[in-house]
Amino acid sequence: MIPTTPDEALAELRAGNQRFVTGVPQHPNQDAGRRAAVADGQHPFAVIVGCSDSRLAAEIIFDQGLGDLFVVRTAGHTAGPEVLGSVEYAVTVLGTPLVVVLGHDSCGAVQAAREAVRTGSAPAGHLGAVVDAVSPSLLRAAREGVEDLDGIVDVHIAQIVETLLARSTVLAERVAGGACTVVGMSYRLSGGEVRTVAQSPDPLPAPAAPVDPALAG
Repeated sequence: MIPTTPDEALAELRAGNQRFVTGVPQHPNQDAGRRAAVADGQHPFAVIVGCSDSRLAAEIIFDQGLGDLFVVRTAGHTAGPEVLGSVEYAVTVLGTPLVVVLGHDSCGAVQAAREAVRTGSAPAGHLGAVVDAVSPSLLRAAREGVEDLDGIVDVHIAQIVETLLARSTVLAERVAGGACTVVGMSYRLSGGEVRTVAQSPDPLPAPAAPVDPALAG
């Protein structure tokens, strides 16, 4: 059954990642029947705005198949106009209820941006555009006193979540209306697990445990 709500979509991604991590993937929706079923239309349950790193293949690490994920990848999972347009297409035209910003530890794009800022020399060619897109996250990390690379990556993931919502009125309205959730996740290259770094709207707090009347007062 295709997840239709943000909570269902997020639960399916987490379940798929758990299968991948524990070595029992189901490889769903990857056969000829599924190929034929989605040939005339798609209904992905999640958008993945991910890093282009070759080790970050979303369908594999979330154990999904054809038509399940709408994947947009750039070095450093940045949020330029084409990325924003792709996300808006998925959430408005395709009705996708979940947007995930997916980064990972030891990110080369963040490393390159940090080195460029440290030396004051921009890289040649269009790589400079990647550095420019990551630089605001480096400044934010510096303000927050975050110095280690993976901590900076977490800051960058959270920054891109906020950037998507700040730059896309369409996405922000769908989030405010409860039709969509934006989640920032970080993938661990060696272990394969993902963890949540940021989420909008914030998840509801767990209900308080009931108080035993015998212990009250």
